[in-house]
Amino acid sequence: MSPNSAFLTFWWTETTRDSFLSHLPKDDLASVRLACHDFSERAAPYLFKEVKVTFRSSTFTKHSRMAALERIGHHVKTFHFNMPHSNETFLAPLIDPGTGEEVTFAYEPYTRITKESASRLTIPSYGSWEMTDLLVKQYPPLFHAAANVPAFLRVFSSLKELKHLKISCPGQEPSHRYRRTTVDYALISVRIAVERSKLLSLNTLSLLDVHPSAALYMNPNMGFGALPNSMRRWKQIRKLKIRMDAVPPDVSTPPDHLKHLQCYINIFTPSLRYFDFRWQGHRAPCPISLHSEESLNEASPSLACPVTCTLPLKPLRFPRLRDLVINNTSADASEIARFIARHHRAVRHTKRLKLNFEETQLREGTWDEALEPLTKISGSDSWKSSSEESAEEPMEEFMDVPIMFSPLDVKHEELKRVWGEHISTRTSRPCYSGIIGLQKAGAKTRELLFGTEEHMRKLFSSTVFGWR
Repeated sequence: MSPNSAFLTFWWTETTRDSFLSHLPKDDLASVRLACHDFSERAAPYLFKEVKVTFRSSTFTKHSRMAALERIGHHVKTFHFNMPHSNETFLAPLIDPGTGEEVTFAYEPYTRITKESASRLTIPSYGSWEMTDLLVKQYPPLFHAAANVPAFLRVFSSLKELKHLKISCPGQEPSHRYRRTTVDYALISVRIAVERSKLLSLNTLSLLDVHPSAALYMNPNMGFGALPNSMRRWKQIRKLKIRMDAVPPDVSTPPDHLKHLQCYINIFTPSLRYFDFRWQGHRAPCPISLHSEESLNEASPSLACPVTCTLPLKPLRFPRLRDLVINNTSADASEIARFIARHHRAVRHTKRLKLNFEETQLREGTWDEALEPLTKISGSDSWKSSSEESAEEPMEEFMDVPIMFSPLDVKHEELKRVWGEHISTRTSRPCYSGIIGLQKAGAKTRELLFGTEEHMRKLFSSTVFGWR
């Protein structure tokens, strides 16, 4: 540590030190940690505040990496899990080597954490030894790393102060949309790890650039390895942000992904305060009005269950919602109106609920019809003027503020006499403002009040602002 007293005062002052470290880039923070032990301890919370991991086959299995994560995991506030789709993530059908026929794989996650490697080898990872042997021979190491739920549990158990979880899996090919890939198994492992870890500070979830089937594998109600208390961790979420790839409408294919999305969003409705959704690509149905889509309420194919598949979807209700952002969607004016009417308690005071429908196209009706419930709830059209004013650029307001400068070369008695004349002028003409009175004052009065031009130049040049 430097013996300089000025530096010690700066470093041991918590406000200045934290402000300095918060503005340093990560490369500089890493260099600061190499100086001494105290620098390392102070810079670690800022260096490891946000961690991004691109998942590979050895990401969560290296012992040195896991040991390092256990040391710094309590500093992590935002964890970004990234696993892009590629040729390596594609899973071909399992083939029986003896008969050449396709083998059905019923996945059941193995969630038991064992410290001894000998006991781990006594239990098959995928149900049976035959299926385990088949998967080891035909599937790449990335699949086995994605299905290694105990490794994910160790990772998220180290992130005790995690507040924001980001998940991104971009680049899915349209031809792989209806096949399960390695990315889907990784999402299952992430969901199970979050549900079974003690993440009491988790309140924000961001699904960035995800494929449509992610809503199915991230759903704790119908997902693999779900427990009765799986919903407990997800009820902590207060902010939800989703960027999902849109599926082109196809008459021959039922829109099951929209049903999964509806069920997934419904998980967060009791506690959600901020909801931001956007379809990536072309426009698709609005996620807050999927229950009224005719394509979702039509009869399902005969091969599906005739009871559960024909039940209508229930409308979404957000009792604590404060901010709603919907992007790149299509909806009817009546659907948006019904959504606002269902949330009349939150809309009653316009400051409590903000609605933002960016790039939303109305298939039927107008925006006046869609926002008509706002007029009924508030009792007037005042919300229209407030929304128009907020959309415009803020205008600058100007106000004439009288300021007096005391010349240094004027005696106090003479200044007092001039001020008395100015007061008498204002009282004798109440209809005039102070500025008009000053404008009509004589040249001698203005010189006594404000001084000469040279005096004013010296006054402003001598101030701390350095006016010119």
